[in-house]
Amino acid sequence: MPDMTEALKRALVGRPIRSERLGATLLPKRIALPVFASDALSSVAYAPDEVLLTLAIAGVAATVISPWIGLAVVVVLLTVVASYRQTVHAYPSGGGDYEVARENLGHRAGLTVASALLVDYVLTVAVSISSAAQYVGAAIPAADGHETVIAVGVVAVLALLNLRGVREAGRGFAVPVYLYMAAIGLMALMGFVQYLTGSLRPAESAGLDVLPQAGFEQGLVGLAGAFLVLRAFSSGSAALTGIEAISNGIPHFRRPKSRNAATTLLMLGLISTSMLMAVLLLARATGVRFVQDPAADLLRDGAPVGDTYVQHPVIGQIAGAVFADVPILFGVVTLVTGVILALAANTAFNGFPVLGSILARDGFMPRQLHTRGDRLAFSNGIVLLAVAAIVLIVAFDAEVTRLIQLYIVGVFISFTVSQLGMVRHWTRHLRVETAPAARTRMRRSRVVNSFGLVMTGAVLVVVLVTKFTHGAWITLLLMAILFLTMTAIHRHYSDVARDLTVPDLAAARALPSRVHGIVLVSKLHQPTMRAVAYARATRPSTLEAITVNVDAEETARLRAAWEAADVPVPLTVLDSPFREVTRPVVEHIRAVRRDSPRDLVVVFVPEYVVSHWWEQLLHNQSALRLKGRLLFIPGVVMASVPFQLHEVDHLAAGPGRTEDEGDM
Repeated sequence: MPDMTEALKRALVGRPIRSERLGATLLPKRIALPVFASDALSSVAYAPDEVLLTLAIAGVAATVISPWIGLAVVVVLLTVVASYRQTVHAYPSGGGDYEVARENLGHRAGLTVASALLVDYVLTVAVSISSAAQYVGAAIPAADGHETVIAVGVVAVLALLNLRGVREAGRGFAVPVYLYMAAIGLMALMGFVQYLTGSLRPAESAGLDVLPQAGFEQGLVGLAGAFLVLRAFSSGSAALTGIEAISNGIPHFRRPKSRNAATTLLMLGLISTSMLMAVLLLARATGVRFVQDPAADLLRDGAPVGDTYVQHPVIGQIAGAVFADVPILFGVVTLVTGVILALAANTAFNGFPVLGSILARDGFMPRQLHTRGDRLAFSNGIVLLAVAAIVLIVAFDAEVTRLIQLYIVGVFISFTVSQLGMVRHWTRHLRVETAPAARTRMRRSRVVNSFGLVMTGAVLVVVLVTKFTHGAWITLLLMAILFLTMTAIHRHYSDVARDLTVPDLAAARALPSRVHGIVLVSKLHQPTMRAVAYARATRPSTLEAITVNVDAEETARLRAAWEAADVPVPLTVLDSPFREVTRPVVEHIRAVRRDSPRDLVVVFVPEYVVSHWWEQLLHNQSALRLKGRLLFIPGVVMASVPFQLHEVDHLAAGPGRTEDEGDM
């Protein structure tokens, strides 16, 4: 069975990679861009949808301002990119926002940022994969209604690919990401050419009208209208998600790491802003209508279109208009958009494990997350992220509209706190720096981060105000739970470190004055005799064998066999009127400890090992339960004495050879 498990593991994740080959797994910029930028680039596929959907609440006239909202998002995005270019140079270790906040604002601020990022990474996977599953459901009628199952399967596949290693996963993702950029770029180019020449066709929904919701019959007027515009801006700000992943993934870049990361950030910013504006402008030019409930909110000749109408995503409608004469290109755009939405989750699969490893190193997450797997990936972090994302997908039934309300809150919290930390960072260094050139550079960097602080802080306020009652409170609750959990983990590790500290080395090296040996006996068979022999070989100060009187006749036979075999160890029988095994043994050992509290008690536990896993089900687990209880008694050491059952074929027959009902 172990051989089969190992063979299956190797078939899925590949052969182990030696530690010294870690450098060979690092990424060049051409691979790093699709690996770390797929999340931000994929936001072009759903951020415009959310902007138009929100504005449509006030009717079709309100959607005219969508490019201006996109322009505001672009300003914030470019500001964040410029700010993070400072971060990757100042903190190249890969801690990103967490390290910036911890070093400049304290560990509480660092944990706040870490909680926000970890939650946001999970949401990135859930939102991206759910959106991709909806594209599949729209494109393939047979998949309609099975989006949750599809999303769970895609998460599992992505996790498996990342378990094979960052570089290998990056190679697989590079081609579809570049195809996506080329497809959107070609669509934008042809669309603008058609618009300028007057040949751009209207979108499939352009002839429909939008029914305003109650209170917005007059459009974007008054306080309600302003609030709706802010909601659209906050939804469009989803385009900024994934920007921070590069600062967390610096360790994955080739040298010079900081410069390559900064260059990749700049490329990401320029590409994503261009694509976002192109989609919003073409959506306006083609007259795209996109609403929450198309069956009721879209009107044809004054009547709702009904359930038979299928509302396609914004990019799909634009591609249908631009490539009306070239259906194959329409299919390519739709296909690669669905693929990029699935691959967007890969950004989180690179950022989450690295951040989890750093938190584990600092004692705020389980230490298993700090260990690389045999493919040099942080395997435990990858699995943890996949499980958490699957839980969210199932809980929200893979509905993007519900999940998107939880989104971007965490990332803007991390943006804002990180920018404040960077301002503190430059201010602290300016106090000690004397070189004029360096001071000028630091002042310039502080100005950039200060502007980023103002912009991201303003967006954070907007996001909290507009999204709190729509689900953002769930994100804040998850962050609080994660913050308290990491604090408790750190407290535990601190307590363990304190308890494990050796205050007096001389006293610690001293041997115990006496050692009491106790052999557990259920029957007189070969495992028992091996345990007795091993116990005698250790030469304890006292040695006794104990058994529990569960069945009077069996106990009598054991006594007789013990005396007949002339075993040179006294046998003590413990009474058990309620036929318990564990309690009498534990009470006896506690009594020995009370009589000699400064001595050591060594309990020898005979166990036999079966050849197949399923055979374990045929035997009771009394030894396992007993060891679990003895673990919590101070001054007690357990020594397991294993006996492999196949050895019976090679050893001489002994008393009770065929009796294997007990584990001891």
